Amino acid sequence: QVARCRGRGHPPFLKKFIEQRANSCISTAPFPAVTDVAGVVVDVGPGVNGLTAGDQVVAKLNSLNGGGLAEYAVASANLTVKRPAQVSAAEGAGLPIAAGTALEALRSIGAKFDGTGKPLNVLITAASGGVGLYAVQLAKLANLHVTATCGARNMDLVKSLGADEVMDYRTPEGATLRSPSGRKYDGVVHCAVGVSWSSFRPLLSDAGRVIDITPNFSAILTYVLHRVTFSKKRLVPQLLLSLNKADLEFLVGLLEEDKLKTVIDSRFPLSDAGKAWQSSIDGHATGKIVVEMES
Repeated sequence: QVARCRGRGHPPFLKKFIEQRANSCISTAPFPAVTDVAGVVVDVGPGVNGLTAGDQVVAKLNSLNGGGLAEYAVASANLTVKRPAQVSAAEGAGLPIAAGTALEALRSIGAKFDGTGKPLNVLITAASGGVGLYAVQLAKLANLHVTATCGARNMDLVKSLGADEVMDYRTPEGATLRSPSGRKYDGVVHCAVGVSWSSFRPLLSDAGRVIDITPNFSAILTYVLHRVTFSKKRLVPQLLLSLNKADLEFLVGLLEEDKLKTVIDSRFPLSDAGKAWQSSIDGHATGKIVVEMES
């Protein structure tokens, strides 16, 4: 399906035209394969059901081709959901990869969102970043105890979103990653870099897992070693996001119900997409960077 963009996402392969209202810059590749968009359906391809021209939507575009930084984009109906009026385009555009990554990581450590989950303890590093802010909120929705690390200027924000304990990672106490209340972590959503497995291991419960969303080669080797030795404590690299339509509908629904918030760091017009990209690469954004079509 082909789309007209205003902002900045098989068989049968379904396409649609979307008039995009906003797009979230989240890639860290050398070139911006931007995939997360929100906008308005302009037209739909053959076999598409449930979507019609004029629908407000949120979509994740093909990860390899991207195409979000454009006036029009092509999206699969399998990863396109309707956007309620209560959810702005910018809020919706922040969701797919960042919130989807947080959701998948939390599920990997046992979080459940239907009220049947166990009361787990979780550590979220780089909690003021795009993935981290969603992870904090989703973890609290799953009734987990959340310890979070971030910079000093963002501690109040992370606390306001539900974190039970917040540490400044630049302080000696924060650098240890130890829970101020002495809890062992059943899971870690690791959104930062530069922390080795040896730092996490003594902080984990007997079957604790570290879900590394920014794994390097060493992390992958550690994962393989844990697999072949049947280690109960494990590092698990999250290499690919398996987001589906149901997950995206779930996340948009949480926004609609005001149970989840998209924290927006900054907004740029499409003509300044390069500046937005540079801001993303700099890595100091608090939440999402959004590129919007000029009206």
